[in-house]
Amino acid sequence: MSVTPTPPRPTRRLHPLPVRVMHWINAAAMLVMITSGWGIYDDDVIIRGLHFSQFWRLGEWAAWSLNWHFAGMWFLTLNGLAYLVYGFASGRLREKLLPIRMTELVHTVVDTLHLKIAHEDITVYNAVQKLLYIIVIFAGIAQVVTGLAIWKPVQFSGLVSLLGGFQAARALHFAGMAVIVGFLVVHVALALLVPKTLWAMVAGGPHIAPRSRSEEGHAI
Repeated sequence: MSVTPTPPRPTRRLHPLPVRVMHWINAAAMLVMITSGWGIYDDDVIIRGLHFSQFWRLGEWAAWSLNWHFAGMWFLTLNGLAYLVYGFASGRLREKLLPIRMTELVHTVVDTLHLKIAHEDITVYNAVQKLLYIIVIFAGIAQVVTGLAIWKPVQFSGLVSLLGGFQAARALHFAGMAVIVGFLVVHVALALLVPKTLWAMVAGGPHIAPRSRSEEGHAI
């Protein structure tokens, strides 16, 4: 009696199409939010002596910057929410960002300080990459919370009080922006140093093995 062999499960791309689309929408929306935010900031600075030149600002004055900021806000919030839902539902976030081991984190930092930043296997994130992605996700969520407090301080007066007042909310929003900008600087630098990671986010990257059934079960 012959046994029919089980057909191999199809491979998948490193970056599925939905991830690539959401990634580039996020990139564009973040750029709009940051540069328009700088225009708003310049109208009422938080750090005395710190201003952003017109070259870096989106909008010639605060009102225009606000319009751009509100437009980018909806794209970034809705697209970011879709990214998180997709990441949790598909198991992608768990697969890519966990676990983070302290020994691996220290080893990666030491290697980076010695300019050893080779990244032959682009299908696996190192510990520093995982930590940076987790930090920027939480920073993005914090930006939504502080942004709501600044946008509607009367309607969200309880949230404003919880954050320490309107000016404190502005300072926290500015700090969150600085964290995200820092992440983007590192992210872009690594993409330029390892160009195949950038091309993978455009074309999908290499084919990789499908998730095991146990991993799929954990993702649901």
